[in-house]
Amino acid sequence: MTKRQMAYLACTVAVVASGLGAAPSADHVTVHWVHPGESIQKAVNSAQPGDAVIVSPGTYKESVRITVSGLTLRGSGTGSTVIVPGTASGDSTCAKAGNGICVTGTESKPVKDVTVRALTLRGFAKNGLWAAGTHRLTVRNVISEKNGQWGFAQERSVRGVFRHNIAQNNGDAGVFLSNTVDTEEGARDAKGAVVSHNLLAGNRIGVTVRRLRNLTIDHNDATGNCTAVFVVGDENKPAVGALSVRGNYIHANNKNCAKTARLPFLQGSGIVLTGAEDTLVTGNQVEDNVGKSPLSGGIVLFKSFVGAHNQRNEIRDNVVVRNGTADLANRDTGESNTFHGNTCAVSEPAGLC
Repeated sequence: MTKRQMAYLACTVAVVASGLGAAPSADHVTVHWVHPGESIQKAVNSAQPGDAVIVSPGTYKESVRITVSGLTLRGSGTGSTVIVPGTASGDSTCAKAGNGICVTGTESKPVKDVTVRALTLRGFAKNGLWAAGTHRLTVRNVISEKNGQWGFAQERSVRGVFRHNIAQNNGDAGVFLSNTVDTEEGARDAKGAVVSHNLLAGNRIGVTVRRLRNLTIDHNDATGNCTAVFVVGDENKPAVGALSVRGNYIHANNKNCAKTARLPFLQGSGIVLTGAEDTLVTGNQVEDNVGKSPLSGGIVLFKSFVGAHNQRNEIRDNVVVRNGTADLANRDTGESNTFHGNTCAVSEPAGLC
């Protein structure tokens, strides 16, 4: 375990300890305790809106599906409560999809104000945590690692908060936020979703934002991925954008990932915008991201692979150094993208530093 991971875990333990020390008021919350050998899903099924399910230290072999609003699912700490694939208990729908925790509502009846915190999700065939049709989902102090696709993923949802988590060594993105994953449509308003203060390490992509608007990616530490932050747009309208990427530490994302049907091979990419508009990239420290992919570089604007251009994006006041093939790269022909106040050495074209 690295010093950085230990620091994140120490913060998690402190927060969880303080939370466990204060018992919820019986007038407002019913607490459902789960102990080793018992089913988390059974406790969730018994819960009413506003209840808390608290999971004791141990390893639980199941998948858990949450469909009740206002529920808190809390482990005893990332080093203590671990959920892994299993068939002994849990929700078969979530398990068959290959996910660890599923928080699922519908657009007409969303699941609201669910909190998941202080546990580890490991080794699921698809996603550690999958959410759809949610309002104000909060995921905090959770490790999601070694999952086949995404560490944390959410679609058709608003106001999600992903804060102080670790997403590492997942097959695709550590955090994946999208309008939808199975249909073509314009970007949706995420209504202030936040991805903040997470450690994103060893994934294919640290954070992917696909066809969303109105969200913030801030103060994350991304390293060892193929690409740290990828904002993905296409020809659909409205375009991805009206979001901010600020204050992140993005360094040495030099893992080599093979090309796919949608993308070329990825390596050495810090922050990449494709088909985005009205996005602010500011106050980031982006260093030592080196590769020879078309998307390699510190901060890169690239035309969408279906031809959509970047428009009116502002890249300012970043420290962007020792990246290759360039610190700043505008490889697009979109209009009104601006670069100013950045500290860098090499740009494509020249003159952006």
